[in-house]
Amino acid sequence: MNLLKTLIFMAIAPATVTIYLPYALLSSSRAPQPGSLRYLGLLPILAGAVAECWCAWDFAVTGRGTPAPFDPPKELVARGLYRHVRNPMYVAVMSILAGEALFFASRTLAVYALIVFVCFNLFVLLYEEPTLRRKFGESYERYCRAVPRWLPLLKAGGGAR
Repeated sequence: MNLLKTLIFMAIAPATVTIYLPYALLSSSRAPQPGSLRYLGLLPILAGAVAECWCAWDFAVTGRGTPAPFDPPKELVARGLYRHVRNPMYVAVMSILAGEALFFASRTLAVYALIVFVCFNLFVLLYEEPTLRRKFGESYERYCRAVPRWLPLLKAGGGAR
């Protein structure tokens, strides 16, 4: 059931931020030209999409919940990509948005991505982290000390221990 709820949430929230809103911001005449370096933007889009799916799986299976604030995981998720960065789903969304800005050579999407990041950061600082501290206590504090918020920690053996 958690997987189904997670799929529904992913089709609404991340898809709105990474697909529906960018599409609305772009004009139909902004298609990239063949042979353009813009196709490099597909790499962060693909990497972000894979990371989103991996994190959603970990939330549903390991955390026994969903990424939705109204149905959060019951267990602290500190495996997979969460060993390297505390907010890999947000990092994945930012990767997708950066890739889209590059792919469509769109300043509008680049500014949109910056605005989205500011909103994510405020949400994490003002809501998510205080909520997780209350819910998971010292285990979350240890996790925060071991794993960075935004920039992945890539060292042998992973981040959180």
